[in-house]
Amino acid sequence: MGPLHGTKVIEFGAIGPGPFCAMMLSDMGAEVLRLDRMEPPDLGLQRETRFATLNRGRRSVAMDLKAEGAVATVLRLVEKADAIIEGFRPGVMERLGLGPDACLTANPRLVYGRITGWGQEGPLAQAAGHDINYLAISGALHAIGREGQLPSPPQNFLADMAGGGMYLSFGIVCALLEARTSGKGQVVDAAMVDGVASILTSVHGMYAAGLIGDRRGENHYDGGSPWYDSYETADGQLVAVGAIESRFYGTLLKLLGLDAKDLPGQHDRAGWPVLRARFGDAFRKKTREEWLKLMDGKDVCVAPVLTLGEAMEHPHLKARGTFIEVAGVRQPAPAPRFSRSAPDHPAPPPEPGAHTDAALADWGFSHAEISGLREAKAIA
Repeated sequence: MGPLHGTKVIEFGAIGPGPFCAMMLSDMGAEVLRLDRMEPPDLGLQRETRFATLNRGRRSVAMDLKAEGAVATVLRLVEKADAIIEGFRPGVMERLGLGPDACLTANPRLVYGRITGWGQEGPLAQAAGHDINYLAISGALHAIGREGQLPSPPQNFLADMAGGGMYLSFGIVCALLEARTSGKGQVVDAAMVDGVASILTSVHGMYAAGLIGDRRGENHYDGGSPWYDSYETADGQLVAVGAIESRFYGTLLKLLGLDAKDLPGQHDRAGWPVLRARFGDAFRKKTREEWLKLMDGKDVCVAPVLTLGEAMEHPHLKARGTFIEVAGVRQPAPAPRFSRSAPDHPAPPPEPGAHTDAALADWGFSHAEISGLREAKAIA
C-alpha cells in the first residue's frame, strides 16, 4: 500500500518536475488526482501515453480552469486534499482564484506545494527558463565537463528532477508531518535554483577550503583526477574508475600491473597527466569483460559504463528488481524501499481525463453536478 497510503494530493498537470514529484508521492502510496488540461499543449515530444512514465500511478480529470464552475470545483476538491502540486509561473494560480490564500481558506491544513525554476520571488521570478538555465546560474553547469571544453548539460534530471521535483516531494512530506502537530497547512516554495545549490553543498565546502577551483575538468571529481574518470578498454567499451581512497588506489595499480614507485603520487596534480596516460594504456590491453572478471570481488571501485538498455540487464539491478514493466514499458521501480509498508506496483499513465467522472464521484460530486460541469465545458 505504501507509506503514504491515505494521503490525498491534487496535481495540476504540467511537465517535468511537478509530475516527477507527483510520481514520487504516488509511488509511495498517496492518492494523487491529476487535473489535466482539456487540450494538452504540443511540446514537440508527443508519444503514446504509456511512455509518459512520469504520469504513472494516478487518475486524471480533464478540466478547463477558466470555465464557469471550474474554480469552485477545484476548491471543493481542495477541501478533501492533504496537499496540492502546482508548477505555473508565480501569480498564475492567484489570477485563477486558486492561490494559497483561497486554497488555505478552503482547507487550513492544506500543504500548498509550488515548483518553479527561479522561485516565487526575486529578479528572475517571472523569467522563462529550463533545466540548463537553472544549472547555469547555480554554478553547477560550469563545473560539468572536460578541461578546455564547453560545459556538458546532464540532460534534464539535475535541476528538473533532483533539484526540483525531488526537493518539492521532500518539502511536501515535511510540511505534512508538521501539520499533524500544528493542525496548520503552509506553502512549500521549491525553486530549482535553490535545490541545485543545495545539492552542491559539499562542493561549496571543498571550494571554500581551497580543495577545488573554478577551472572545469581539473578537480578531484569532475574528471580532472585520473583515479576518478572513465577509460576505454580494448573492445571500445568504457569502465568508470572511482579509486579515491589510498587502499582502493593501491589495489587498482596492482590490478593494472603498475608499480607506484614508477609513478607520480596519487595527489600530485602535476603528475596527473602521466598517471592518466599510464592508466589509459593499461586499460586498453584488455576488454571490458576481461577487466570486470579480473576485478570481480576486489575493493577497487571500478564499474562498467552501461547504456540505458544495458543497465536494465545488469545482473545486480535485475536481482534487486530495480526496473519493472508497466503497460509493456520497462522503467525504474519506485524507490526507496520499505521493510513493512511496501508500495504497490504502479498503474500505467492515464489518458488525460480518463477518470473524470469516476474520480469526481469518489471525491464527493453527484452525477447531476458532474453533468452540469460537463455542460458548462468545465470538464471533458
